Amino acid sequence: MEINVQDIIPQRPPFQMIDQLVDLEAGKKAVAEKKVTINEWFFNNGNELCMPEPLLVEALAQTGACALLSNEAFVGKNAFFGGIKQAEFSNRVVPGNRLTLTVELTKMKRQIGTGHGVIVNENNELICEADLTFIVG
Repeated sequence: MEINVQDIIPQRPPFQMIDQLVDLEAGKKAVAEKKVTINEWFFNNGNELCMPEPLLVEALAQTGACALLSNEAFVGKNAFFGGIKQAEFSNRVVPGNRLTLTVELTKMKRQIGTGHGVIVNENNELICEADLTFIVG
C-alpha cells in the first residue's frame, strides 16, 4: 500500500521537500525519499549547485511530521517545527542525489515531541544528522 505524503502533511510543491514515504510506523518512525533534480527551485539563485542545509533540515522536519501526524491522536492536526537541538552536516547534496530520510520520534509529552533524524545518499554516505523538536497544534 502506497502512503501519500500529501494525505498527512499540508506542504505542497515546491515547499514539499520529500517525494514519497517508503516506511511509516504511526507515531514512531518515518522513512522518506527525495530525488534531487537540477530543476529544483533552490538551484535557480545563481549560486553553487548545492542543496541549502536549512532545506535539508526542513526535509527532516517534514519526515518527522509524517511520523507524528500518522498517530491517530493527531490525525487532521498540524505539526509545527519547534526547533533544532543540534545538526551536523557531513556531505553536500547536488543534483542527481537520491536521499533517504529517517526520523525516529524519541519522546512525546502531550503536544510536544522530539525526534532524531538522519539523511543518507544513494551510496549510504551520511549527509545530515539532527535532533528536532515538534509541536502539534
